[in-house]
Amino acid sequence: MKACSWLLSPLALLATLWTTGAILAAPPVPAVREERPKLDVPYVPTPTAVLDKMLEFAAPTKDDYLIDLGCGDGRIPVAAAQRFGTRGLGVDIDPQRIREANENAELANVTDKVTFRVANLFDTKISDASILTLYLLPNINLELRPRLLEELKPGTRVISHDFDMREWEPDRVERIGTSKIVYMWVVPAKAEGTWAVSGDRGPFTLNLKQSFQQITGEATIDGQTVPLRNPRLHGRQISFELPDKDGQSKRYEGQINDHTIQGQNWQAKPVT
Repeated sequence: MKACSWLLSPLALLATLWTTGAILAAPPVPAVREERPKLDVPYVPTPTAVLDKMLEFAAPTKDDYLIDLGCGDGRIPVAAAQRFGTRGLGVDIDPQRIREANENAELANVTDKVTFRVANLFDTKISDASILTLYLLPNINLELRPRLLEELKPGTRVISHDFDMREWEPDRVERIGTSKIVYMWVVPAKAEGTWAVSGDRGPFTLNLKQSFQQITGEATIDGQTVPLRNPRLHGRQISFELPDKDGQSKRYEGQINDHTIQGQNWQAKPVT
């Protein structure tokens, strides 16, 4: 008996159904992707020449603690640990960067000295730092500036790649090549106010005004007001000159600690 012409083989039937749309393709399974955080600052690696200059400015030692805000792949803390034995912390909001930083620390054999963690730089405790490194953006630097001045210990070195702190003038700045700049600030102690001075010169009153690390002032000696000469504040270190009894310039150098200025043969305490 001859087969009917409309009977099709299984393969032919599948082909017919496919071409007529009777078989619908299953929707593709979406790939699982890591959700990337919204970045305040885009990731741009710090060039080696800039990194070297930042560490030169910071002059890290094994006794320092370096915090890198927005650490990227961790190259700055890793280099400081490897070259100088400096302990450090790097934070970045991007988990991918932190994975890279941990890998770099392992390759450099400094995992006992540096730690990296996923964190928002604005939420990171910074008061333990003696060195703070930044490669952020101008508006981020300005947003951080009040915290740097309030929370960091006087004498802490703040090193920034490319971007400054506006009115807070750097203590040191250097251009690298044609387009890169490295800035350094030393966090100043709080010196502004009226101080009662005692010592070999006899008692007198010191009045200081302060704008970041810039200070001006005058001394009241035996009822006479005398402007300070060459006043300077660098971290905790303060110095100025006053005329002595013979009219010669006498230099005063001291260190501000716990609301006291302690110098050689003189000291000052705040007038409340």
